[in-house]
Formats: sequence, structure tokens, C-alpha cells
Amino acid sequence: KPLDTADMTIERRISATYKDLPGGQLLGPTFDYTHRLLDPSLLQDEAVDAPAQRPAETGRVMRVSEILGEEGLIEADGDMPEDHEIGDLTREPMEFPMTRDLRLQALARGDEGFLLALGYSTQRGYGRNHPFTGEIRIGDVEVEFDVPELGFAISLGTIQITECQMVNQFKGSAKAPPQFTRGYGLVFGQSERKAMAMSLVDRALRAEELGEDITAPAQDEEFVISHSDNVQATGFVEHLKLPHYVDFQAELDLVRRMRREFEAARNGSEDMKEAAE
Repeated sequence: KPLDTADMTIERRISATYKDLPGGQLLGPTFDYTHRLLDPSLLQDEAVDAPAQRPAETGRVMRVSEILGEEGLIEADGDMPEDHEIGDLTREPMEFPMTRDLRLQALARGDEGFLLALGYSTQRGYGRNHPFTGEIRIGDVEVEFDVPELGFAISLGTIQITECQMVNQFKGSAKAPPQFTRGYGLVFGQSERKAMAMSLVDRALRAEELGEDITAPAQDEEFVISHSDNVQATGFVEHLKLPHYVDFQAELDLVRRMRREFEAARNGSEDMKEAAE
């Protein structure tokens, strides 16, 4: 059964678009401030005041995208045909072009460093993206299994996830008015950097869908998805350490033969030149 992140038990929630958003911002656990010593007195071994706390959010927490959606300033959230069945990358062979649900599955499994580099490239102009972090939230969500025979869902437990929604500019098209578009990232555990990078790449990969020119690597679906699997990438690169004696001998013989042919052709041309003189 799909996760409902709106019902997440939130540990951390921040937004770079609204300072005073409904439900408030919750800094929560983070390493963002470890290199910023704001109070020099903390250098001394003195007692530190207890951190400020507030009651945990127990109800549904409104998303930033819903605020923009009330004014129609952002595209609808994941409109798909009614007969569309959500794919499963672990059960079906990968084929291109992919639907967005399969792309997101592949990105969630992708290597963080690879996604970070691609996301960074979109910010430097290779993809013409200008994102705003609409919201990042970290917390626990309940995983449920829908049993048709019982007629209700069974809870399997809770997992910690990080969700990021990027708000991106879009000038509109013949079919859509000027509005903001979405980039989405969701990963297991607390991994804000990967969730942010994933949302940047997700938005870049929607270029064709939104009628934008595909001019950068981060917009090339086959390139991105085919090279995001770190297990496959590690294996393919490190296999070069294995013996390749036969392959190398074949290449060696080929280069030697080509050099002999090159020398013969050069000597032949010199002989013809001397004869002409």
C-alpha cells in the first residue's frame, strides 16, 4: 500500500520557501550547524541549557506544495491515467522510455554521489533549472499491507524516510499556464543530500514531458538511469582488475600488425617519391 507521508511522525521539517509555514519548521536532528559555533562560551566546559522542545505533531501536516496548489500556482501532484498500473522495477525488466514512477524507483536505488553530481550540474546551467526547496521532512511512516481477503490493511511496522519536494520555475506552454513544477525525492533513513539530489534529477528528467529541450546529461533518461546503480557500476569498473591476458594479447597482435602495415605504406610512398625525383 502506498506510503502516506502527510501522516508522518515528523522528526525534522524545514522549508526554504516559507518562513512561517503551517505546522511550523522543526530543525530536529541535523549536522548542518556543527561547523557554526554561534556561542563562544560553549568553548568552555560549562553546563549547557536544555534544548527547546515542543509537543510532537500527531496529525496530518500540510505540505508546502498544497499551499501553492490552493492558488493554482503549481502543477497537480502526480496526475496519471486511471488505468495506469504502478510498475515494479524489482520484478520487471527495465525498458526505455520509462514512466515517472519507475524512474523514481530507480533514482531511489541510485548512488548518492552520482545523483549529487547530476543535481549539481543542473544548478550550474546544464539543464536550466532554478529550484527552491519547498520542503524537506524526516520521520517515521507506517508500512501497511493491503489484504483483499480481509478487506483492510495490516500494519507491518514503521520505517524512517526522508522526503524532499523541490519547487521549480516553468514558463508554461501552449497547453499549460506559467506555474511552478515539482521535483520529488524520497529515500530510506535520514539522507537529505540524496533526497535533494534525487528531486533535482527527477525534475531534469521531466524535460520532454514539459516540452523542454533536452540539452544536458541530467535530462537524458537512458544515460541517468543506466548509470545510477552503484552495485553495477562498482562491479563493471573493478572487473578491470581481473586477468585479461587473452584480450590484451589479441589487442597487442592487432596493434603490431597495424604498425607493420603503416610502416610498409610509408616506405612505399617514400620509394615512389624518390622514383619520381
